[in-house]
Amino acid sequence: MVSNPILILLSRRLRRRKLNLPPGPKLWPIIGNLNLIGPLPHRSIRALSQKYGPIMQLKFGSFPVVVGSSAEIAKSILKTNDVTFASRPKTYAGKYTTYNYSNITWSPYGPYWRQARRMCLMELFSPKRLKSYEYIRVEETQLLLKTLYKSSSSGKPVLLKVYLSDVSLNVISRMVLGKKYTDDDRDDQVVSAQEFKEMLDELFLLNGVFDIGDSIPWLGFLDLQGHIKRMKVVAKKFDRFLEHILIEHNERRTSGVENYQTKDMVDVLLELADDPTLDVKLERHGDLLAAGTESSATTLEWAISEVLKNPKIFHEATEELDRVIGKERWVEEKDMDNLPYINAIVKETMRLHPVAPMLVPRIAREDCEIAGYDIPKNTRVIVNAWAIATDPNLWKNPNERMCPGYSLGLKVIQSNLANLLHGFAWKLPENMRVEDLNMEEIFGLSTPRKYPLEAVVEPRLPAHLYDM
Repeated sequence: MVSNPILILLSRRLRRRKLNLPPGPKLWPIIGNLNLIGPLPHRSIRALSQKYGPIMQLKFGSFPVVVGSSAEIAKSILKTNDVTFASRPKTYAGKYTTYNYSNITWSPYGPYWRQARRMCLMELFSPKRLKSYEYIRVEETQLLLKTLYKSSSSGKPVLLKVYLSDVSLNVISRMVLGKKYTDDDRDDQVVSAQEFKEMLDELFLLNGVFDIGDSIPWLGFLDLQGHIKRMKVVAKKFDRFLEHILIEHNERRTSGVENYQTKDMVDVLLELADDPTLDVKLERHGDLLAAGTESSATTLEWAISEVLKNPKIFHEATEELDRVIGKERWVEEKDMDNLPYINAIVKETMRLHPVAPMLVPRIAREDCEIAGYDIPKNTRVIVNAWAIATDPNLWKNPNERMCPGYSLGLKVIQSNLANLLHGFAWKLPENMRVEDLNMEEIFGLSTPRKYPLEAVVEPRLPAHLYDM
């Protein structure tokens, strides 16, 4: 007896359990819910979650997307089911700016990802190695303070992001590459200082864009927003730059230098690449620069912005600094445990202005269940960290500052902010009122200020301390 194939398909469909998917808005043909996402996606998505709940399902073009917007859902995704959601969706940013998904941000879950993560935790960012680079952080902070002091003599407003980006970039590039690239008088110049900064800014921005082709693949070849073209351009620039770095480091390793020692993270990676016991061959590319540079500079700029917006904070911060540190020395990293108010400013700045407001997107590696809802395999998953950080059910007055009295382990941000507040009085430009300070943001992988902060700085410590 020959079975009817139509009846077989129908019976299978009837036997299949109907999925209990999270709630969500009505879908439009082709675009799904992309029409509901504005220029600040984390804010658009929070507004939707307030209507549909802490876990909801959207559709970005061709792909289902589950969004978690509460601490409980975030814990279930990031901790309880971390392995299920450990992988990343394939995006154009991952393909073109990270050498075909080869860095820890965009690489799929598997042996390479586990090995890269282990190297970061055990080798590159271990407490011992970070401690060994403290002298770099101290030197660059001193240079920042000295430069700001010179600029303050004019009485004119300074464009703060320029100074903050330089110090962050110098710290990261010295730790990773062994030297800084913000000077144009270097003998080995492969890129100008300005080009180097622009490369990093472009890389960070393009890793956070919403590209139409990532959601509607059959439109990708059109590159409607021009992102892919820009990704390819910046990738070629980085390729040339990183090749120069690798050649330079390998020459030092093989030149017979007596008592050769690793001095930066590229040296460490090259040594690790030679290890025959590695599970997966280490690629000769990747990036450790952009995230550290952009995140600390952006956070510091927002912190000073919040201080200017709320003058009472500056008064209480300087009271703590004058009491604990005094006016005859600068703040050191070891002082941070004794500065709970400064730590609270850092904490609250990162809560109100998180560097990655929706974290990096994830993808379900298998079918699973979250909060009673079915999450099918290959569903894209987003955690709206910004929505959680501003949830009035978790925070009293979520858009105002609080003072949790515990320290953070963010050395560059903490010590730089403490010294910026200790060393200078911060004021808005002449004829500008507090209520005129624009606090709008731009969305990318980070959320920098839409309009760079300009402020007047006045020294508040004895003059001899600025002669470093």
